[in-house]
Parts: sequence; structure tokens; C-alpha cells
Amino acid sequence: MKPHFHKVPITLQSSFSIRHDIKSDFGNLWHYHPELELHYIIKGEGVRFIGDNISNFAPNEMILLGENLPHTWRCKDEYFQGNPDLKIEAMVIHFLPDCLGKYLINLPEAYLIPKLFEKAKSGMVIHGKAKEKLAVLMQQAVYATNIDRIIILLSILKILAETDEYAMVVTSKNTFYQSNESETLRINKICNYTLSNYKKDITLEEIASLSNLSVTSFCRYFKLMTKKTYYDFLIEIRISYACRFLIENKLPTEMICFDCGFNNISNFYRHFKKVTGMTPLDYKRKYLND
Repeated sequence: MKPHFHKVPITLQSSFSIRHDIKSDFGNLWHYHPELELHYIIKGEGVRFIGDNISNFAPNEMILLGENLPHTWRCKDEYFQGNPDLKIEAMVIHFLPDCLGKYLINLPEAYLIPKLFEKAKSGMVIHGKAKEKLAVLMQQAVYATNIDRIIILLSILKILAETDEYAMVVTSKNTFYQSNESETLRINKICNYTLSNYKKDITLEEIASLSNLSVTSFCRYFKLMTKKTYYDFLIEIRISYACRFLIENKLPTEMICFDCGFNNISNFYRHFKKVTGMTPLDYKRKYLND
């Protein structure tokens, strides 16, 4: 999808931004920015979009996003129903690659940092001891001042650059481009409608009409924006929700199948295996064992 450019608010008195958010939801805007982003979710659940990857997010997830990598976090429907007790909580750091000076990343001792920035362009899910150490440093960064902020950011970069406790998010090499305002509004409208209606049958005529396009023009447009068909996009969203229901382990697989918009069990199993590489039962066993 062609994402919306987002201007990260960093003051002239700061080399990078750090914030601790507690609010109703993450919003829905599909966007990108030149700053790298270290995003640690403390509370909140839903579906995240990073590049061309669609996956679930849950508390205690930490992700490093590279410069200009499009992303958005969409909370579960419960977060949009006005419950004042249901909040998301996250700590987020934004920093430009040269925020500590253009010469730092060229120092021979810092050779791992440019390599880190290159890996981050595909997104990195951080886990293990590295995530635990980074969470502590991010908490400290929220309240740090003056040179202590710089020391903490360097410590964060050191851990990220040296760790092997991560998994890549985006596996394809698709390139994402800037969009104009009308395209941003259109693609966000398509995404939000799909996320709100994935349980029902969504026809191409219906979604094309929402986009003010003919079916043929819509199919061409959506494939250009996302590098996938709308049907594939819808299936990935349904499977992401199915994965969450399987993890919650409250409903039988047959009920999850129909609750996520699939019309029959065999069709559900076939798509689940294609998207995740395993059967629903294997997926549930793997998560519960982990």
C-alpha cells in the first residue's frame, strides 16, 4: 500500500524522541517516516501491518522498524467501543540514522550500527534477554535528561547491533513509495472497512464501490499498491484473527473457522496452511508449548 508520510515530532532541543503512551488505541493511519522506530507494546492486542506483512500483536512485543518502512497497528474491535478501562500502553523511540552525528556510524568501532540500520529496513522483532534489557533502558530514557539520554541511546544501539535474538518481519523486497493525500485516504478506507467486516462476505463490487472505482480498476489499483490481490489481503487478515482465537484457546477450531469469515472447514484449513505453513492444531500446540 502507498503509505502516508508522518512527521515525527522531535524538538530542536532533542536528538531523538522517546514517549510513553497510554491511550484508547493506536489509530489506523498507514504511514512511514525517515526515523527508525523502536516500539515496545506493554498493553494492547490486535493486528499489525508492517511492509507487506500482516500479523497479530500482543503485550510484551518489541519491534525495531527501519527508516521509511510503512506500518500501522490496528487494535481489536473492543478498543473502539468506548470502554474507558481498556487502554493501550507503549513506549516508542524515534531517531534518525545520523541523530548522534554523521561521523558516529563511520567510526571503525561502530561498524555494526550501519549493518543494524540495514537489517531494520525489513523490521526486527526483538525477543529474549535483549528485549528485557531494552525495555529497562527505554523506561530510563523516558525520564533521562542531557547527556544521560545520549548514553542510554548508545546502549540501546549496542544491544540491538550485537544481538542475535530477533526475527525479521518483512521477507520480500517490495519497495514502498510516497503517496498523495487522496491515495492515503482511499487505501486507509479500504483497510479499515476490511478490518471491520472481515467476518462477512466482502464482494469485489462492494469494496470497489467503496473506493469509487470499477471492479477492474480496483483490482489493478490494489495490486499496484500492495503487491497482492484484495482476496489474498482479506484471507491474511482472516487468518491473523484465526491465529489469535487459537491462541486464546476458548473456541473449537470449527467455530473459529466460521467466526473468521470462512464458509467451510476444508477451505479454512487450506488457507491456514498456505499462510502459516502449519495446520491450526500444530499452530496451537506450538504456541502453547512456547
